[in-house]
Amino acid sequence: MNSRYFIGLIVLLLAACKTTQPLQQKQVTAQETAYLRTFHKGVRLKMMGQFPEAIAAFDSCYTFRQNDDAVAFALAQCYLYTNDQTKATTFTEAAAKLDPTNIWYTQELAYMYFNQNKFAESEVCFRKLVAKEPKNTDWLFGHSEVLKRLNKVEEAIAVLNKMEDQLGIIPDLSLQKYDLYNSIKASDKALNELLKARKVYPDELSLIGTLVEYYFQKNEIGKAQEMLVELVRNDPTNARANIALGDLYYRQFKKKEAYTYFKAAFEGVGLDIDTKMKVLLLFYEQQNVIEPEVFELAEILIATNPTDAKAYSVHGDLLLQNNKKQAALQAYKKALTFESTKYPIWNQVLLLEYESRNFTDLYTDSKACLALFPAIVTVHLMQTIACVQTGKYQEALDAAEIGRSLINEDPITEAEFYAQIGEAYFRLNYAKLGKENYQKALQFDQTNYLTKNNFALRLARSGSDLDLAEKLIDEVINTTEKTAAFYTTKAVVKFAKESYNEALAIAEIAVQLDN
Repeated sequence: MNSRYFIGLIVLLLAACKTTQPLQQKQVTAQETAYLRTFHKGVRLKMMGQFPEAIAAFDSCYTFRQNDDAVAFALAQCYLYTNDQTKATTFTEAAAKLDPTNIWYTQELAYMYFNQNKFAESEVCFRKLVAKEPKNTDWLFGHSEVLKRLNKVEEAIAVLNKMEDQLGIIPDLSLQKYDLYNSIKASDKALNELLKARKVYPDELSLIGTLVEYYFQKNEIGKAQEMLVELVRNDPTNARANIALGDLYYRQFKKKEAYTYFKAAFEGVGLDIDTKMKVLLLFYEQQNVIEPEVFELAEILIATNPTDAKAYSVHGDLLLQNNKKQAALQAYKKALTFESTKYPIWNQVLLLEYESRNFTDLYTDSKACLALFPAIVTVHLMQTIACVQTGKYQEALDAAEIGRSLINEDPITEAEFYAQIGEAYFRLNYAKLGKENYQKALQFDQTNYLTKNNFALRLARSGSDLDLAEKLIDEVINTTEKTAAFYTTKAVVKFAKESYNEALAIAEIAVQLDN
């Protein structure tokens, strides 16, 4: 609400002429000549943007003659441009007091008070302005705005009606009146403003969109849907309208129509990537098996946001929901090329590599992840596992030591580390240390059948404490479903104990279970 510089300049020049008029009618003294010269010097300096120097000139004049409103206003303008709001207000008020008939001073005060949130004082000034010029739409608009701030809703509406009398029906004014009527719970009058405006502007998108919101708020879904259809017809690229219409059809189980509008929304404008992601994640939550149309939406999201990691990560989530793990892994890795600092994406990558036993990539990626997130225990565990499985046993021991030092009251994870340490020692042919660490693992987690199986297998292959090995694998077999891997371990244990016939019989069971 600022229109200061040129108006201020005009006011100064007019005021300057007024200042000189009495002096032309009488003999000008040397002191008065110096006064005028200093004043005009200040005007020139102000025009050149040299405000501190202009202030000095005008201040000299004001010291000599404090009843000159032109000087007071000039000082106010200079202080305004140097961002000294206090002095700007003081001198504007002084100018207006010295010449109450000067409408430009009143205007300056009106906007100044408004910008300072002095709405009561601003309203007094605007009321004076519109009384002076009832058809000035700028002042009417300013008056309506300050009345809104004072919560004088009905008065604000009355002022907007006066503006409408001058300008005719304009969507922006109608929408303002709509909001004001709603604020005083006059919803019928609010609706009437929209309908009245639509008679003049039947295709105005802002009016149609507001009608959609109105009908939704009133739970008149049928009318809202009619308005949405009309809105989309008039603005087919309006993403928000398309997505709202798609949602309505989806709720009505009209999937074909729904996906048509969802697709238009994803290809349209006015919808940010986060909103589109929320739509995809809703499908993720609602559909046990993601439908092909949803993947099409995800592909559109990638095509329209080719460098945004979020587009690839949500695609990965959808693929994972359909058990397409390798495709999901590639999607997550693609996301990391654009945003490497999002740990949840790293976590998905590491888990999928672990599940697919891709330990070479797990080693590389866990190392890269640790460079970014050195304090996350599970990443150290993944690094330890990858080192063991790729034959980097000493590196595995080092990684496990760091990871274990970060654990805070998590016995299950601590057990995992000890199991990996035990595995590394066994593979380094330090059977005693391997056994000690596997036993520590079982002290922390006695129910982990994978740890028991691996421990039994290592004992058998190292030929140490075979009775313990048999005890461990029997506990596993007796407490879990029949699994080929566990029976294979028992066969290895029996073979190590030279019970060859039993080993062969158990191995045959393992083969049958594997078929």
